[in-house]
Amino acid sequence: MKRTTPPDAIVGVAYVLLDRIDDLGLRLARRMRSEIESYGNEAQVPFETIRVSCTRNLRLMALHFTTTAPVDPEPPKETGRLRAQQGVPLAETLHAYRIGFEFLWSEMVAEARRQPAVTDAMLVSLAAEVWWLAGEYSVAVAAAYRETTSELMLQREHERSVLVEALFTGVIADSNTLGETARILGLPATGRFAVVAADVLAPGREALPGIEASLRSARVASAWRLLPDQQIGVVSFAPALEETALKALRKHRARVGVSPPYESLRETPQALRFARLALAGLHGKRSGVARFDDNPLAMVVAAAPAEADRMVRLRLGAVLDLPQEERVRLLETLDHWFAAGGSATETGRRLYIHPNTVRYRRRRVEDLTGRSLDDPQAILDLGAALQALPVLRARENQSEEVPSN
Repeated sequence: MKRTTPPDAIVGVAYVLLDRIDDLGLRLARRMRSEIESYGNEAQVPFETIRVSCTRNLRLMALHFTTTAPVDPEPPKETGRLRAQQGVPLAETLHAYRIGFEFLWSEMVAEARRQPAVTDAMLVSLAAEVWWLAGEYSVAVAAAYRETTSELMLQREHERSVLVEALFTGVIADSNTLGETARILGLPATGRFAVVAADVLAPGREALPGIEASLRSARVASAWRLLPDQQIGVVSFAPALEETALKALRKHRARVGVSPPYESLRETPQALRFARLALAGLHGKRSGVARFDDNPLAMVVAAAPAEADRMVRLRLGAVLDLPQEERVRLLETLDHWFAAGGSATETGRRLYIHPNTVRYRRRRVEDLTGRSLDDPQAILDLGAALQALPVLRARENQSEEVPSN
């Protein structure tokens, strides 16, 4: 808007208001305090900051009608930044400016009526100028408010990320600090927790976008940290909500590992290791949610494939070296024998073969491995090797699918 030199009569009205600016600022502050909810909260917005802001802005507004100088956006920007820091909603901040300009306009009109030199045409022109100025101030306030809000959000997210990292690394030891950290993160100090670890598709990209809000809507508190290769989080839930939390995780097409439940946040570093072991158990799959407690042996195997492969070769090597048809037949029978609790009759029923055939194949395994399946230790060893075998095969298949450079 192109400005012209204000008429002397309007300049005179502005100077009269400037002489009473402290009183006007106090009156406006009291009005705002009574009409705007946040402004009525002394703990959130101290009255003195309202009075100072009202007085300063009214002075600048009045001075605007004494000169042709451009609008100075810094004072309304400062107010916008301050209100954002105080947590006043933007809608209430802009409403305060509307009240301020209405107040300024009514005071200018009242004073203009006492000045014979002020004509109706001048008042019409003055009205246009007042509401143009209101628009300029509102734009400046809103821009500064949004910019500050973004900065505060980034700062809070950074602080939360640092605190979550502290939980995962175990650097927080004393109860008071741990309790304060939990409070800031929105977690209970004690309860039922689990750690979640998910593979990211690309550095800086969340594997579980929006998961914190999704869990919160299901009354499950959580706090998250994004790493270059993983998104990790602490989840707090009542036993009745465990399946709800798992359902929220399964909605994402990502590989997700979940630790066993634990009761103290001091146990978070160990739980993170369990969650990562569970995640390693998904090697070869595009997505899925694996809980460590579902198959802890498979998780350990996935985390230490070289050691697991040595164990499998040591226990089942002679069986694995057989021709494919016999190898598959014996391993299948052994697998079903374990699942049937060592019953030849039940194993035969499952495989549609005679129990004597099951017994023959069992003896064949014993001969090849040199271990008796009547020996509890041999049962433990061969059972562990049998459970580890499919996990290792899945890793091998995945490696074969990756093209070499």
